[in-house]
Amino acid sequence: MSNHNTQATEEQVLYAAILEKGMYTGLALMVITFALYVFGIVPSVVPLSEISIYWSTPVHDYLVAINTNFLHWEQLPTGWSWMKLLGYGDFLNFLPIAILSGITIVCYMVITPGLFARKDKAMAFMALAEVVILTLAASGLLSVGAH
Repeated sequence: MSNHNTQATEEQVLYAAILEKGMYTGLALMVITFALYVFGIVPSVVPLSEISIYWSTPVHDYLVAINTNFLHWEQLPTGWSWMKLLGYGDFLNFLPIAILSGITIVCYMVITPGLFARKDKAMAFMALAEVVILTLAASGLLSVGAH
């Protein structure tokens, strides 16, 4: 039988603690932003009464439709352009999703110094690689496919 260590490392505990706080923050913000949207406290780009029209629309067609009918921008709202629309309830909902998506990057950034301190260079460099790759992916600089 092999002898496995079942104790969590300091970095694992720190990662889990940050992930937990980020998850609860994101979840709470999801409930709040959704309530602001649904109850009409924050105006929306697409009126709530018309949103069901677009439910079965492919994403590109939806973006064209909301741009043509409501936004009137020169370019379609793609990538991070939703941040310009955070004053609207239907786009304010994207903020907690971004937080939930980005919390892993924060977790890896926070544990990296501890990994270097205990001379676990392989794990430290893997954590740094995760930060770089996830940040590049989120930035939109890395893209795949014919978009």
